[in-house]
Amino acid sequence: MALRSPRSTPCSSWWDGCRVRARSDLGVGVSLVVSSQRAEDLWQDRAACKGPQAAVFFPPPHFERKDEKEAREQRAKAICATCPVRRPCLDYAISIREPHGIWGGLNELERKSLLGTRVG
Repeated sequence: MALRSPRSTPCSSWWDGCRVRARSDLGVGVSLVVSSQRAEDLWQDRAACKGPQAAVFFPPPHFERKDEKEAREQRAKAICATCPVRRPCLDYAISIREPHGIWGGLNELERKSLLGTRVG
């Protein structure tokens, strides 16, 4: 049975699947769930930062003093230290040149430095 004319709705987040509505050649409506996640990104489901503690991984919307930033980053890095997918997280952040937040236990400047070391 060949499917045609898929119409998808936007995913609610990067780790959720998308719902797709398609019609078969027979004219019968078929509802499918198609993952919007690539196989190499499945590490995100096992990340220790998922949930309410994720806020410490990114700067707040208001001004943050240096000591507040350092304390927030240390809390985030402590979570990273226990994470089973720390390396894939870091590799992902470096591959997309993520400019914000703590990823794989490193902040923006640390990742930039590491990227310079890998390239140079």
